[in-house]
Amino acid sequence: MTRVAVLDDYQDVAPSIVEWPATLEVVSFTDHVGDPDELVERLRGCAVVVAMRERTAFPRAVLERLPDLRLLVTTGLRNAAIDVPAANELGIVVSGTWGIVSNTAELTWALILAVARRLPSEVASVRAGGWQRAVGADLDGRTLGLLGLGNIGSRVARVGHAFGMEVIAWSANLTEERAAEHGARRVEKDELFGTADVVSIHLVLSDRTRHLVGRSELARMKPTATLVNTSRGPIVDDDALIDALGRGAIAGAGLDAFDVEPLPADHPYRQLPNVVATPHIGYVTNDCYRIFYDQIVEDITAFLAGDPVRVVS
Repeated sequence: MTRVAVLDDYQDVAPSIVEWPATLEVVSFTDHVGDPDELVERLRGCAVVVAMRERTAFPRAVLERLPDLRLLVTTGLRNAAIDVPAANELGIVVSGTWGIVSNTAELTWALILAVARRLPSEVASVRAGGWQRAVGADLDGRTLGLLGLGNIGSRVARVGHAFGMEVIAWSANLTEERAAEHGARRVEKDELFGTADVVSIHLVLSDRTRHLVGRSELARMKPTATLVNTSRGPIVDDDALIDALGRGAIAGAGLDAFDVEPLPADHPYRQLPNVVATPHIGYVTNDCYRIFYDQIVEDITAFLAGDPVRVVS
């Protein structure tokens, strides 16, 4: 039997969403372990580990302490929390899966609308026996600013047009021609922050994008503008955003990705009244999970047969 550990299975779906081969001993963990020592102890004896996105980090210091590990499977084909070169040096194969992006684009709009129409407080009011409490913001005729116009950003742009919004976009490599293909106008970063009524982030986390949204960028935003992040938490400087939200320098934020996950119980994002926060669920949908787990089994089966697939380099 090959022992397989599935980490961070928060919804406890791993045992039932797919049929695991009888030759695998699968152990699913529904909690998160951040302490490296505890993680190493948990994974003792496991030849295969399944990492759900970037929920658990696998730096060199952890990988070196997992002598039984032969295959590390990550959902998605890119995982910044895994030291892939170190894994390769240690003889650990890293395989990934495909996924879908429509679900993240859909959640982006759920957050935009929830912030604009103050849905959490209005829903809470109805449940408490109250009625209308706030005046919402309109989107028609406003400007949507997209940081990134790739697979997800371009889908968000299309919906923006449907709402009657002007769409502007910026990223380091975005051209005017590429922007025009998606009905957007390419602008410089400062102009985007200064003119957009909604700023939505759709960039890959890298050294270049870490804390890309900081105090100077937030200071350029209108006091009526909102920030939405369904990408990666570290792209935003938390301290700067918390300060801006607390002072009312911007109207609100819709956040699905955070620097530290799960979000600490005492984190300001949990208390600020102008924040709509969701627990990094942009990709957490039935269709996406079925793709993930079907391909997780394919990855493990192929590896055990001596022919790894979807190898992450």
